[in-house]
Amino acid sequence: MNDKHYMIIIFIGLLATISLALEVGRRVGRFRVNRGTSTSSPGMTAIEGSLFALMGLVIAFSFNGAAERFYARRHLIVEETNAIEVAWLRIDALPADTQPALRDLFRRYLDSRLATYRNVLDRRAMAVELDRSEALQAEIWQLAIAATRREDGRSAIVVVLNALNAMFDIRTTRIMALRQHPPFPIFIMLWLLVSTGAFLAGNGMANATSGRWPHMVAYTILLAVTLYITVDMEFPRAGLIRVDSFDAALQELRHSMDVPTGAP
Repeated sequence: MNDKHYMIIIFIGLLATISLALEVGRRVGRFRVNRGTSTSSPGMTAIEGSLFALMGLVIAFSFNGAAERFYARRHLIVEETNAIEVAWLRIDALPADTQPALRDLFRRYLDSRLATYRNVLDRRAMAVELDRSEALQAEIWQLAIAATRREDGRSAIVVVLNALNAMFDIRTTRIMALRQHPPFPIFIMLWLLVSTGAFLAGNGMANATSGRWPHMVAYTILLAVTLYITVDMEFPRAGLIRVDSFDAALQELRHSMDVPTGAP
């Protein structure tokens, strides 16, 4: 089972959890009404209001954090594209006879970077590509160092090695960004808040003898969709909200590498 299936299960689970909590809360409230016990009081209303405010606050912070990380990941794709392109262009500053080997390594490196994120849902394949790109980094660095130690390559040592450092650093940054998510207990707390809120909302509808279904359906769907979108943005290559379109920048750069140097 891959991450796409997990995202579907999460959405179905949210719908089921909220629906069940609403119905259980309504039945418990109805039981109390039948026994002649009130389902609300000034103290209980204050507690319910505080809980719903807390739930809204946690959802808002979670949604905002997920959106910020989503946009940051898109921005990092652009940064990596720029870093690789700059390093690619600065190969021109090295001795001519050292350039073909370096350019070939660059093409293989970018192929590996594209494959890494194409296989992000397959953790084993992704790990293989990460190891491959790391090995290619070492080869590129060794060739660049050898080229800049030559008499005719020393003038390029600063511009070339700095560009390579930036290209390697952004790879590490993107890997860390891919793994950056809220601690798992926060998701558990959010799930508990939503379940409790749904239970209390259902309990508050205990006196309704008719017309409750539109409210219950709207509450369930809107809350589940909001939570799903929050989780979806945290994993932007698994669900509906994706960053794949920004990979086009890297793909275009890779195509440009096949164009002979100096070609129009």
